[in-house]
Amino acid sequence: MTQIILDPPIYYLQNLADDVASLSCCGVEIAIYSQRSPIKQTPNEDAAVVIPVGPESAVFAVADGVGGCRGGEQASNLALKTLAETIQEECSDPTLMRVCILDAIEKANREILALNIGAATTIAVIEYHAGTMRPYHVGDSMILTTGLRGRVRYQSVCHSPVGFAVESGMLADEEAMLHADRHMVSNVVGDATMRIEIGPTMTLAQRDTTVIASDGLFDNLSVQQVVEILRKGRLDVSTRTACHLARDRMTQSTVMPFKPDDLTLLAFRRLSTG
Repeated sequence: MTQIILDPPIYYLQNLADDVASLSCCGVEIAIYSQRSPIKQTPNEDAAVVIPVGPESAVFAVADGVGGCRGGEQASNLALKTLAETIQEECSDPTLMRVCILDAIEKANREILALNIGAATTIAVIEYHAGTMRPYHVGDSMILTTGLRGRVRYQSVCHSPVGFAVESGMLADEEAMLHADRHMVSNVVGDATMRIEIGPTMTLAQRDTTVIASDGLFDNLSVQQVVEILRKGRLDVSTRTACHLARDRMTQSTVMPFKPDDLTLLAFRRLSTG
Protein backbone atom coordinates (compact mmCIF):
# COMPACT_ATOMS: atom_id res chain seq x y z
CA MET A 1 0.00 0.00 0.00
CA THR A 2 1.48 3.33 -1.09
CA GLN A 3 1.38 5.88 1.71
CA ILE A 4 1.17 9.54 0.68
CA ILE A 5 1.56 12.37 3.18
CA LEU A 6 -0.80 15.10 2.01
CA ASP A 7 -0.49 18.84 2.23
CA PRO A 8 -2.84 20.31 -0.42
CA PRO A 9 -6.29 18.78 -1.04
CA ILE A 10 -6.37 15.66 -3.17
CA TYR A 11 -9.26 15.39 -5.59
CA TYR A 12 -10.90 12.47 -7.36
CA LEU A 13 -12.84 14.16 -10.15
CA GLN A 14 -14.33 12.22 -13.09
CA ASN A 15 -12.07 9.38 -11.95
CA LEU A 16 -11.63 6.36 -14.25
CA ALA A 17 -8.98 4.30 -12.41
CA ASP A 18 -10.50 0.91 -11.59
CA ASP A 19 -8.58 0.44 -8.34
CA VAL A 20 -8.40 1.76 -4.82
CA ALA A 21 -6.16 4.70 -3.90
CA SER A 22 -4.57 4.32 -0.46
CA LEU A 23 -3.06 7.15 1.56
CA SER A 24 -2.50 8.46 5.05
CA CYS A 25 -2.70 11.92 6.55
CA CYS A 26 -3.80 13.74 9.67
CA GLY A 27 -3.72 10.61 11.84
CA VAL A 28 -5.92 8.42 9.62
CA GLU A 29 -5.53 5.82 6.89
CA ILE A 30 -7.79 6.35 3.89
CA ALA A 31 -8.99 4.26 0.96
CA ILE A 32 -10.81 5.83 -1.99
CA TYR A 33 -12.52 4.31 -5.01
CA SER A 34 -14.41 6.25 -7.69
CA GLN A 35 -15.56 4.87 -11.03
CA ARG A 36 -18.31 5.61 -13.52
CA SER A 37 -21.20 3.23 -14.15
CA PRO A 38 -20.10 0.12 -16.06
CA ILE A 39 -22.86 0.63 -18.64
CA LYS A 40 -22.13 4.22 -19.72
CA GLN A 41 -19.43 6.18 -21.55
CA THR A 42 -20.37 9.64 -20.25
CA PRO A 43 -18.28 11.22 -17.43
CA ASN A 44 -18.24 9.94 -13.88
CA GLU A 45 -20.58 12.34 -12.08
CA ASP A 46 -19.25 11.30 -8.64
CA ALA A 47 -16.28 12.99 -6.98
CA ALA A 48 -14.33 12.83 -3.73
CA VAL A 49 -11.80 14.99 -1.90
CA VAL A 50 -9.49 14.80 1.12
CA ILE A 51 -8.64 18.19 2.65
CA PRO A 52 -5.89 18.27 5.33
CA VAL A 53 -6.45 21.01 7.90
CA GLY A 54 -3.67 20.24 10.39
CA PRO A 55 -1.51 17.43 11.82
CA GLU A 56 -4.59 15.71 13.28
CA SER A 57 -7.43 17.36 11.36
CA ALA A 58 -8.99 16.90 7.95
CA VAL A 59 -12.22 17.16 5.99
CA PHE A 60 -13.43 14.28 3.79
CA ALA A 61 -16.23 14.59 1.25
CA VAL A 62 -18.07 12.74 -1.52
CA ALA A 63 -20.42 14.37 -4.03
CA ASP A 64 -22.75 12.68 -6.50
CA GLY A 65 -23.96 14.80 -9.40
CA VAL A 66 -27.67 14.28 -9.97
CA GLY A 67 -28.19 12.03 -12.97
CA GLY A 68 -30.75 13.07 -15.54
CA CYS A 69 -29.88 16.72 -14.97
CA ARG A 70 -27.53 18.69 -17.16
CA GLY A 71 -24.04 19.18 -15.74
CA GLY A 72 -24.06 16.57 -12.98
CA GLU A 73 -20.29 16.19 -13.02
CA GLN A 74 -19.88 19.98 -13.16
CA ALA A 75 -22.02 20.35 -10.04
CA SER A 76 -20.21 17.67 -8.02
CA ASN A 77 -16.78 18.99 -8.99
CA LEU A 78 -17.76 22.57 -8.23
CA ALA A 79 -19.16 21.60 -4.81
CA LEU A 80 -15.94 19.86 -3.74
CA LYS A 81 -13.63 22.53 -5.14
CA THR A 82 -15.64 25.20 -3.33
CA LEU A 83 -15.44 23.18 -0.12
CA ALA A 84 -11.67 22.77 -0.38
CA GLU A 85 -10.98 26.36 -1.39
CA THR A 86 -13.16 27.77 1.39
CA ILE A 87 -11.47 25.61 4.03
CA GLN A 88 -7.99 26.46 2.76
CA GLU A 89 -8.75 30.17 2.71
CA GLU A 90 -10.76 30.50 5.91
CA CYS A 91 -9.97 27.58 8.20
CA SER A 92 -6.51 28.12 9.66
CA ASP A 93 -7.82 26.84 13.01
CA PRO A 94 -9.43 23.35 13.16
CA THR A 95 -11.98 24.67 15.66
CA LEU A 96 -13.45 26.75 12.81
CA MET A 97 -14.16 23.76 10.57
CA ARG A 98 -17.88 23.64 11.32
CA VAL A 99 -18.43 27.23 10.23
CA CYS A 100 -16.22 26.82 7.17
CA ILE A 101 -18.01 23.65 6.04
CA LEU A 102 -21.44 25.23 6.35
CA ASP A 103 -20.26 28.39 4.57
CA ALA A 104 -18.72 26.30 1.78
CA ILE A 105 -21.84 24.23 1.14
CA GLU A 106 -24.01 27.33 1.06
CA LYS A 107 -21.54 29.03 -1.30
CA ALA A 108 -21.51 25.95 -3.55
CA ASN A 109 -25.31 26.01 -3.61
CA ARG A 110 -25.29 29.62 -4.80
CA GLU A 111 -22.62 28.93 -7.43
CA ILE A 112 -24.44 25.88 -8.83
CA LEU A 113 -27.70 27.80 -8.97
CA ALA A 114 -25.85 30.60 -10.78
CA LEU A 115 -24.91 28.17 -13.57
CA ASN A 116 -28.60 28.31 -14.46
CA ILE A 117 -28.53 24.93 -16.23
CA GLY A 118 -30.49 22.84 -13.71
CA ALA A 119 -27.35 21.14 -12.34
CA ALA A 120 -27.41 19.66 -8.84
CA THR A 121 -25.41 17.34 -6.60
CA THR A 122 -25.52 15.59 -3.28
CA ILE A 123 -22.69 16.10 -0.80
CA ALA A 124 -21.60 14.19 2.30
CA VAL A 125 -18.85 15.67 4.46
CA ILE A 126 -16.97 14.61 7.58
CA GLU A 127 -15.04 16.97 9.83
CA TYR A 128 -12.29 14.98 11.58
CA HIS A 129 -10.09 16.14 14.44
CA ALA A 130 -7.85 14.07 16.74
CA GLY A 131 -10.07 11.00 16.85
CA THR A 132 -13.43 12.79 16.73
CA MET A 133 -15.71 13.28 13.74
CA ARG A 134 -18.83 15.19 12.84
CA PRO A 135 -20.93 14.47 9.72
CA TYR A 136 -22.79 16.87 7.42
CA HIS A 137 -24.86 15.95 4.39
CA VAL A 138 -27.26 17.09 1.71
CA GLY A 139 -29.00 14.38 -0.33
CA ASP A 140 -28.65 10.62 -0.40
CA SER A 141 -24.91 9.98 -0.32
CA MET A 142 -24.54 8.04 2.92
CA ILE A 143 -22.21 8.30 5.91
CA LEU A 144 -21.77 5.15 8.00
CA THR A 145 -19.53 4.34 10.97
CA THR A 146 -19.12 0.76 12.18
CA GLY A 147 -17.09 -0.81 14.97
CA LEU A 148 -14.77 -3.78 14.56
CA ARG A 149 -17.51 -6.17 15.73
CA GLY A 150 -20.05 -4.81 13.25
CA ARG A 151 -22.11 -2.50 15.45
CA VAL A 152 -23.35 0.50 13.44
CA ARG A 153 -22.41 3.53 15.49
CA TYR A 154 -23.77 6.10 13.04
CA GLN A 155 -25.79 6.02 9.83
CA SER A 156 -27.02 9.15 8.07
CA VAL A 157 -30.62 9.37 6.90
CA CYS A 158 -30.84 9.72 3.13
CA HIS A 159 -32.79 12.78 1.99
CA SER A 160 -35.20 10.87 -0.20
CA PRO A 161 -38.72 9.44 0.10
CA VAL A 162 -37.29 5.93 0.37
CA GLY A 163 -34.64 7.02 2.87
CA PHE A 164 -37.23 8.59 5.16
CA ALA A 165 -39.41 5.47 4.84
CA VAL A 166 -36.49 3.32 6.01
CA GLU A 167 -35.79 5.65 8.93
CA SER A 168 -39.44 5.56 10.01
CA GLY A 169 -39.56 1.76 9.87
CA MET A 170 -42.01 1.62 6.96
CA LEU A 171 -39.42 -0.07 4.73
CA ALA A 172 -36.64 -2.51 5.53
CA ASP A 173 -33.18 -1.82 4.14
CA GLU A 174 -33.47 -4.72 1.69
CA GLU A 175 -36.93 -3.58 0.53
CA ALA A 176 -35.62 -0.06 -0.08
CA MET A 177 -32.97 -1.40 -2.45
CA LEU A 178 -35.73 -2.82 -4.67
CA HIS A 179 -38.14 0.12 -4.45
CA ALA A 180 -39.15 1.72 -7.76
CA ASP A 181 -38.50 5.23 -6.37
CA ARG A 182 -35.08 4.56 -4.84
CA HIS A 183 -33.47 6.92 -7.38
CA MET A 184 -35.48 9.94 -6.18
CA VAL A 185 -33.73 12.52 -3.96
CA SER A 186 -35.51 15.32 -2.10
CA ASN A 187 -32.66 17.63 -1.07
CA VAL A 188 -29.70 18.67 -3.22
CA VAL A 189 -26.98 21.29 -3.58
CA GLY A 190 -28.23 23.42 -6.44
CA ASP A 191 -31.71 24.09 -5.07
CA ALA A 192 -32.98 27.28 -3.46
CA THR A 193 -34.62 25.19 -0.69
CA MET A 194 -31.46 23.23 0.17
CA ARG A 195 -30.94 22.35 3.83
CA ILE A 196 -27.80 20.97 5.50
CA GLU A 197 -28.16 18.18 8.04
CA ILE A 198 -25.52 18.17 10.81
CA GLY A 199 -24.90 14.98 12.75
CA PRO A 200 -23.49 14.47 16.25
CA THR A 201 -19.84 14.78 17.25
CA MET A 202 -18.48 11.28 17.87
CA THR A 203 -15.27 9.89 19.34
CA LEU A 204 -13.92 7.09 17.17
CA ALA A 205 -12.42 3.92 18.61
CA GLN A 206 -9.10 2.73 17.19
CA ARG A 207 -10.63 0.20 14.77
CA ASP A 208 -13.85 2.03 13.88
CA THR A 209 -14.34 2.35 10.12
CA THR A 210 -16.17 5.32 8.63
CA VAL A 211 -17.57 5.17 5.10
CA ILE A 212 -18.78 8.01 2.87
CA ALA A 213 -20.34 6.67 -0.31
CA SER A 214 -22.57 7.60 -3.21
CA ASP A 215 -25.76 5.63 -3.80
CA GLY A 216 -23.93 3.48 -6.34
CA LEU A 217 -22.71 1.49 -3.33
CA PHE A 218 -25.81 1.31 -1.15
CA ASP A 219 -28.25 0.71 -4.02
CA ASN A 220 -26.38 -2.50 -4.81
CA LEU A 221 -25.15 -3.68 -1.41
CA SER A 222 -27.11 -3.64 1.83
CA VAL A 223 -25.85 -1.73 4.86
CA GLN A 224 -25.16 -5.05 6.58
CA GLN A 225 -23.11 -6.29 3.63
CA VAL A 226 -21.05 -3.08 3.62
CA VAL A 227 -20.51 -3.31 7.37
CA GLU A 228 -19.44 -6.95 7.22
CA ILE A 229 -16.90 -6.25 4.47
CA LEU A 230 -15.49 -2.92 5.69
CA ARG A 231 -15.30 -3.50 9.44
CA LYS A 232 -12.19 -5.71 9.37
CA GLY A 233 -9.03 -6.50 7.44
CA ARG A 234 -6.80 -4.10 5.53
CA LEU A 235 -8.76 -1.02 4.59
CA ASP A 236 -7.63 -0.93 0.98
CA VAL A 237 -8.47 -4.62 0.50
CA SER A 238 -11.91 -4.41 2.09
CA THR A 239 -12.73 -1.24 0.13
CA ARG A 240 -11.74 -2.95 -3.11
CA THR A 241 -13.85 -5.99 -2.20
CA ALA A 242 -16.96 -3.91 -1.50
CA CYS A 243 -16.64 -1.79 -4.64
CA HIS A 244 -15.95 -4.69 -6.98
CA LEU A 245 -18.86 -6.66 -5.51
CA ALA A 246 -21.18 -3.69 -6.06
CA ARG A 247 -19.97 -3.25 -9.64
CA ASP A 248 -20.39 -6.96 -10.34
CA ARG A 249 -23.98 -6.60 -9.14
CA MET A 250 -24.51 -3.70 -11.54
CA THR A 251 -23.74 -5.89 -14.54
CA GLN A 252 -25.93 -8.85 -13.54
CA SER A 253 -29.46 -7.82 -14.47
CA THR A 254 -30.84 -11.21 -13.40
CA VAL A 255 -29.63 -10.67 -9.82
CA MET A 256 -31.48 -8.20 -7.59
CA PRO A 257 -30.86 -5.53 -6.50
CA PHE A 258 -29.52 -4.22 -9.80
CA LYS A 259 -28.85 -0.52 -10.31
CA PRO A 260 -25.94 0.48 -12.56
CA ASP A 261 -24.55 3.82 -11.39
CA ASP A 262 -21.38 5.77 -10.74
CA LEU A 263 -19.83 4.54 -7.50
CA THR A 264 -17.59 6.39 -5.06
CA LEU A 265 -16.48 5.15 -1.64
CA LEU A 266 -14.16 6.96 0.76
CA ALA A 267 -13.32 4.96 3.92
CA PHE A 268 -11.03 5.88 6.79
CA ARG A 269 -9.77 4.63 10.15
CA ARG A 270 -7.57 6.14 12.83
CA LEU A 271 -3.95 5.14 12.45
CA SER A 272 -2.71 2.76 15.11
CA THR A 273 -0.82 4.44 17.94
CA GLY A 274 0.59 1.20 19.29
